[in-house]
Amino acid sequence: MNTIFSLLLATMDMGLAIALILVLFVLGIGAALGAWYLTKKHLEKVAKLKSEQKLDETSKRVEEMIKSAEAECKQLKKEAILESKEQDLKRRNEFEQEMKEKRAEQQRMEARLGKQEDNLEKRESEISRKEQSLEDRKKDLDKKMAEVQKTQEQVSHQQELMMAELERIAQLTKEEAKKQLTDEILDETRRDLAIEVRNLEQQAKEEAELNAKNIITLAIQRCAADQASETTVSVVPLPNDDMKARIIGREGRNIRALENATGIELIIDDTPEVVILSGFDPVRREIARITLERLIADGRIHPARIEETVEKVTKELDQQIKAAGENAMFEVGIFGLHPEIIKLIGRLKFRTSYGQNVYRHSIEVAQLAGLMAQELGLDVNFAKRAGLLHDIGKAVDHEQEGTHIQLGADIAKKYKENSMIVNAIMAHHGDVEPKTIEAVLVQAADAISGARPGARRETGAGYVKRLEKLEEIASGFRGVERSYAIQAGREVRVIVKPEQIDDAKAVFLAKDIAKKIESELEYPGQIKVNVIREFRSVEFAK
Repeated sequence: MNTIFSLLLATMDMGLAIALILVLFVLGIGAALGAWYLTKKHLEKVAKLKSEQKLDETSKRVEEMIKSAEAECKQLKKEAILESKEQDLKRRNEFEQEMKEKRAEQQRMEARLGKQEDNLEKRESEISRKEQSLEDRKKDLDKKMAEVQKTQEQVSHQQELMMAELERIAQLTKEEAKKQLTDEILDETRRDLAIEVRNLEQQAKEEAELNAKNIITLAIQRCAADQASETTVSVVPLPNDDMKARIIGREGRNIRALENATGIELIIDDTPEVVILSGFDPVRREIARITLERLIADGRIHPARIEETVEKVTKELDQQIKAAGENAMFEVGIFGLHPEIIKLIGRLKFRTSYGQNVYRHSIEVAQLAGLMAQELGLDVNFAKRAGLLHDIGKAVDHEQEGTHIQLGADIAKKYKENSMIVNAIMAHHGDVEPKTIEAVLVQAADAISGARPGARRETGAGYVKRLEKLEEIASGFRGVERSYAIQAGREVRVIVKPEQIDDAKAVFLAKDIAKKIESELEYPGQIKVNVIREFRSVEFAK
């Protein structure tokens, strides 16, 4: 073949050879396609035959399953019918049994109702009989009530006659006699009560005096504090009088800027080389003092510089206040205070009371209360905490309305202090009853700190005014003849009229005067009320 093909190629030209090759290629492709088509048809015929055979087998199986299901349904239907009949029979039997029981119960109920009807008839007859008996008794009672009322009228008439005869004999009406008897009983009771109170007070003083003296003396020996005397003004020295004009500024702009920025009034008068700062807020007054000193030292005084210096000093003072509060806390030895309370304690450093620095006073009270609590075996930390916070209201009493006691209690409640701490704050001036012994110790420590020599001072005018007010309060009571304030206002002697005030009333008069002094007068320490009753009987021998 190859030889022939080679010969043909050799003998024919190139174009004829290519055409022959293409014809042979097309014939080969056609033969392949025809063989593929015939093979596909054969496979489809074979698959069709297989599917027809499977369909016949499936139909036979379905028919067998249908017949089996029909037979099974018939069997189940028969069983269901039989079961239903059995259930109906069972329910019928149960219903008949239940009906028998209900009929028996009904018969028993009818029997009981019959008996109850008989009993009700018997009771009705008995009630009728009792009603008749009660009606008869009521008639008898009405008759007796009429007799009693008649007797009472006779007795009342006799009593009126006897009362009129008694009033005529005694020359007193019933109300006057009752009032006189009540007054006599009250006077006698007061006399006995006063004697008993005096005996109890004397006994308590004798028993407690020795221990109290030892404890208080020991506490005072172990505690000491420095005192300040600033009140509501601060004095700033000037290098020369020409500085006053610079502080005032052109048309007063500098002094207005300083007053507006600090809230403190500047008093510039004829006093040489001195400027006075006046204001109730001690912190603002301190800010104004430091600001003015720095402005004088710097020499540049104008509104912008004033505002800048005030802002800077305010920040520095806030840090100092916080540091002072923390120092007080560490000095006393208590921890866990709220940060805002620590700041308020620091503010007390610039607050004074009768010339006594409240910051040092609070620390001193805390130390005294802690020392006394330690001697008595009480809670030392509680006593110190209450002592340090007892005057915390004075840090804000110039900003808010109310007494420093109420403000301090509100602050303690606001920052979640113990209710016993709140009670100690409210009771340290006797406004409420102390609930703990530590609260009593805070009262004593406060009195010791304020009343010890050199602790407090006041101006001459304030001192005279306080003594006059003290004598005025004591003289305002009925039966007081004269009153004298002595011992620098720490004692008031009250001379009473003996014909109006007896010994028993003198005891109560002293207590009433002391209470009124506590409620109306502000004073350092404590005031002794001494009521004196003197009765003289004079006769001449002739």
